[in-house]
Amino acid sequence: MTGNIEGKTIELICVIVNCGHGSKVLKTARHYGVNGGTIFIGRGTVHNRLLEFLSLYDVRKEIVLMAAESSVAESAVETLNEEMHFDRPHHGIAFSMPITRIIGSRCISCESTSVRGENDMYNAIVTIVDKGRAEDVIEAAEKAGSTGGTIINARGAGVHETSKLFSMEIEPEKEIVLILANKESTDRIAESINESLKIDEPGKGIIFIQEVSKTYGLYKPDMN
Repeated sequence: MTGNIEGKTIELICVIVNCGHGSKVLKTARHYGVNGGTIFIGRGTVHNRLLEFLSLYDVRKEIVLMAAESSVAESAVETLNEEMHFDRPHHGIAFSMPITRIIGSRCISCESTSVRGENDMYNAIVTIVDKGRAEDVIEAAEKAGSTGGTIINARGAGVHETSKLFSMEIEPEKEIVLILANKESTDRIAESINESLKIDEPGKGIIFIQEVSKTYGLYKPDMN
């Protein structure tokens, strides 16, 4: 589903780059009409024998989230692809997703609609688990054909997820795992994660899947 304002659709832009490049992404996007965004710190999984030998399993990443009218988002993402060279390995990933509704933004507002993109080929699989389980998510996903993912630190506040320390309630840290997968393998990957981590049991985590409109910087498994 895609957000709509005065007949225009709204998209969420997600760009994942190496640490230190997030500001450049925001600056470039603003130049093409995107009003602003938010940068999160995360880490990406590494598949390189030398780095694994040196115990450098993760690479720090910056995740930039921005919202814009779809034509603006398309121009911005295409320009980012050209300037950041997402066509080259390990230079980053950019994709956009349809937004159903926005609340709290003075620059953009939209109401829900049921419009869908015709050329959607990928889904974003988002898994939220307790800290320390993200690598298990990645491992389970790779067994089902995933080529990796991005891990973002967070914290939860669910009713079943608080504990006490010296009579004070604390909220455990969470890890969010973002995986992009083609539609043919999405269900297989999600089911592998569910079976491995027992996500369908209370308090074990959550998985949700969102359609992706356009992607840059992704490589098909059979090309690796």
